[in-house]
Amino acid sequence: MAPGRLAGGKNNDTYDMNLPGITLNEADGKVLLLSQPLPDRLPVDANLLHALLIQEGFGDCWLDEAAISNAVNLCNVQQTPFGLEVARRVDATLAVHIELDDMAATLNITAARGGKPASVPDVLTALAHAGVSFGMDDAAVAQACQAGVCSALVVARGQVPQDGHDAIFEALISDTVDRAPKLNEQGLIDYREHGDIPVVAVGAALMRRTPATPGVPGKTVKGQVLAALAGHDAGFAPKLEGVETASDDANVLVASVSGQPVLVTAGVMVEPILRLKEVNMATGNIHFDGTVHVAGEVTQGMKVQASGDIVVDGMVDGGLLDAGGNIQVSGGLIAHAKLHAGGSVTARFAEGAHITAGTVIAVGDMVIDCDMHSLNQIIIGSNSPQRGRLVGGTTAAALLLRVPLLGSNKAGTTKVVVGTNPELEARYAALLARIESEKAVEANLDKLVKQLKAIGDPKHLLERVKASRQHAVQVWGASLAEKQTLEHELELALTARVEVSVGVEGAVDLMFGHKPVSLRREFDAGSFSMNEQRQILFTDLTGNGLVVAAS
Repeated sequence: MAPGRLAGGKNNDTYDMNLPGITLNEADGKVLLLSQPLPDRLPVDANLLHALLIQEGFGDCWLDEAAISNAVNLCNVQQTPFGLEVARRVDATLAVHIELDDMAATLNITAARGGKPASVPDVLTALAHAGVSFGMDDAAVAQACQAGVCSALVVARGQVPQDGHDAIFEALISDTVDRAPKLNEQGLIDYREHGDIPVVAVGAALMRRTPATPGVPGKTVKGQVLAALAGHDAGFAPKLEGVETASDDANVLVASVSGQPVLVTAGVMVEPILRLKEVNMATGNIHFDGTVHVAGEVTQGMKVQASGDIVVDGMVDGGLLDAGGNIQVSGGLIAHAKLHAGGSVTARFAEGAHITAGTVIAVGDMVIDCDMHSLNQIIIGSNSPQRGRLVGGTTAAALLLRVPLLGSNKAGTTKVVVGTNPELEARYAALLARIESEKAVEANLDKLVKQLKAIGDPKHLLERVKASRQHAVQVWGASLAEKQTLEHELELALTARVEVSVGVEGAVDLMFGHKPVSLRREFDAGSFSMNEQRQILFTDLTGNGLVVAAS
């Protein structure tokens, strides 16, 4: 192959080439420089040889700079013919990397040097050899091949499994009573007044159930299937009263009677509503499976017992109310009225009453000489933030008492107990006894398994005993988990507070858990709590703390 001529000056990096006797030949992708010594040939340098390689179409090849330098020297000094490889065509190289979790494959392409560039079939072959069979990104592969070079380019992605959704229960009416208390991080119930009694008619759609989904399996780039977890399926709660499934859709609950819709776990119930002008000697005592709405008063000595809510628009004058749900009294509670609610109790004021609530007691104005017990919190004076007052009697709240004025200089001792939950403590004691019993059962079964393994099992009891022991372990484990939950709830009692937004007057006997303190001086607005040293501490609104009872 005869060399060409390249004319020009050094300023533009080109040269007059007159290289007689020097030729470039290609064989099997290798570029050979052949030299025949000639006495009249001008001296050769590396730039001339580079220009010759470019002119002859080898500029994109891999150039062996050491060989070119050696060729320059030989061309200028050697008097015998020689041949030397100075360049080579190099094909593009491919490297596939698969992530450790097999969820992605990346590609590296080293550009060709005068050789064959990477093509889409080449890349697909390399991916197949690496074991990639799923999730290829054809567009990314084509783009990489067009560019001729890439680094760590993701060309295949696995599919992450999508776990199924649990069954969903969606209330179709917004106006329902929710008897499941909602706790915040401090364990306090987010209490709201429910207002008027919501009513639905027969056939009203109440709740829709969306069944659980099985999930969508995933797959790695190597084609391995990744199983998805199916969602937990559940039907409507059993024994829902006042409702039925729709005739045209088994996943919809409709009202079968008119009444008050009550939201429960995985369902809605419709409680019949008994409406009365008042409860007195003429009506007699009321026992009703549902909700009772009294437009007037409940008079002295009369009893109203309901499985649902009790709503009284007037006063309770010495009457007795017992509700499985909430009690709402728009007027006051007087003359030794007695109220017991599984949920909350609300009233405008209370004097000489006995009130027990499973969640919250909320009195809008004043409480005088009452006996009150709540398993969560007691709120007094929400309608009268400057005059609301708790005077006399005994008030016990598990987590919080909030009142503007606590005690009075014109009354006897006001007793307050916070940080105790007798119901929870009784459950915890019973649970500890049950755990010991379950532990003993598991230990006995474990001992029997070991004996059967040691002495033989002629009656083939071993597998049955193993299964019984496994069940005992599961029961024991469930109780231990319940123990942790109860211990967390009991620990919340240590965060109990008494908040006064105006101040403390008169004689107040305050007890945190089983730690008493007698307050016989006035305090401004602030809060009483127990610190980490089990000291009862009063903190004013500026953040200054005062220990009122040491540990």
